[in-house]
Amino acid sequence: MLEPLNNSQLRKFKAAAQLMNPQLKIGKAGLSDGFIKEVEGALAIHELVKIKFVEFKEQKKELAPQLAEKTASHLIMRVGNVMVLHRPKTAAAEIVDSTAD
Repeated sequence: MLEPLNNSQLRKFKAAAQLMNPQLKIGKAGLSDGFIKEVEGALAIHELVKIKFVEFKEQKKELAPQLAEKTASHLIMRVGNVMVLHRPKTAAAEIVDSTAD
């Protein structure tokens, strides 16, 4: 379960997202298993991921929170046809990193 973000964290992530270009685009396949895996991989590397709706623009209000839920991430914002997700690096990954020393 994700801990809720406080206002200062949200502001920080929104500010950082303004400077980013979309890394992924939701196309004709929608929220397919393959796309969700791509988002998972991007979140594992970057923590903050910007996604553009190329298709399904009419359903973006429903799809954005669904994608956040499926990827266990926070929906930072949804503006126009763009959404931003954040997921902190997991404690499991930190434990693996510390044992690698």
